[in-house]
Amino acid sequence: MADFIPVNEPLLDGNEKKYLNECIDTGWISSEGPFVKKFEAEFAQTVGRKHAITVCNGSVALDAAVVALNIQAGDEVILPTFTIISCGAAIVRAGGIPIVVDCDPVTWNMDVNQIEAKITPKTKAIMVVHIYGLPVDMKPVLEIAKKHGLKIIEDAAEMHGQTYRGQPCGGFGDISTFSFYPNKHVTTGEGGMIVTDDDSLAEKCRSLRNLCFQPQRRFIHEELGWNFRFTNLQAAVGLAQLERLPEFVQRKRKMGAIYTELLSDIPQLELPLVKTDYADNIYWVYGMVLKDEVPFDAAEAMERLRKKSIGTRPFFWGMHEQPVFHKMGLLKDVSCPVSERLSRRGFYIPSGLALTEEQMQQVAMAVKELFN
Repeated sequence: MADFIPVNEPLLDGNEKKYLNECIDTGWISSEGPFVKKFEAEFAQTVGRKHAITVCNGSVALDAAVVALNIQAGDEVILPTFTIISCGAAIVRAGGIPIVVDCDPVTWNMDVNQIEAKITPKTKAIMVVHIYGLPVDMKPVLEIAKKHGLKIIEDAAEMHGQTYRGQPCGGFGDISTFSFYPNKHVTTGEGGMIVTDDDSLAEKCRSLRNLCFQPQRRFIHEELGWNFRFTNLQAAVGLAQLERLPEFVQRKRKMGAIYTELLSDIPQLELPLVKTDYADNIYWVYGMVLKDEVPFDAAEAMERLRKKSIGTRPFFWGMHEQPVFHKMGLLKDVSCPVSERLSRRGFYIPSGLALTEEQMQQVAMAVKELFN
């Protein structure tokens, strides 16, 4: 049997070891170390923002962003239903109410044409989440937010190196967030980043991630924060990764093109859109959707691929179908048919930066055999 091909394997053959050794040799391993500030500065520059604040993962970046924007009990936040639970959870934990929109069947991103109808006097923000490889069409979202006086939280967790009409993703929100989980284009193992141009929001996020210690009277607290700090060790890895971001983006696009060529003659599959008029796909992951005439679903396809030593992951399960939110009385009787279909018929195949062309051919062969 062929060696198992994992769904993701990061590429760590740059300066990672060198910088980590520097942390160990100097003893700087905590959040106080010099790599943290350096990584924040380089990252802010990469996405064209004034401030970048490291945190321990992408999910807590959203928690801090929501609290920094003062989303409180009863405030409504509009977001895509088709995204990771972290997005809805951040709103709910702050006491807010998630209001979901369905997604576009081709880009898999939130359907921006559905946003305005969901706005009420309680709406405080729109949470934009760029999905899998293509960004959300931001121009109409920005216009709606301006017209209604709403804040934008931009989750760019999957968009390292991607642009919208030439401007870096992560550059559009009042506050924007990133993740550095191992499957991201820039990884630190675990980790996240908050970016903003607003001085007071940046100060608030720095305070929130550090237990709201006060500069003069450290152990007297006016507010409750969290310990969301990020270590010098993580920052060392992140800096080494960030140095190679343009190369990684190029590599991902090449991988996407290879997969598309290998799989485009399978009539039973819907493959990722190569580009829109505002962005070329960055293929954070290479997803596919089984057409309706295929007699099995994604779960069955993934199980068959596992037996052929191919790692896969299912697509997101919509916020409006999450049992945890239903138990809280949220998002009941909501219908989002596009998301429901994608959740059941979509999955992605090995997409990590360390994947070889030979492995991609093996994966494509196994996918083709699903339909024989």
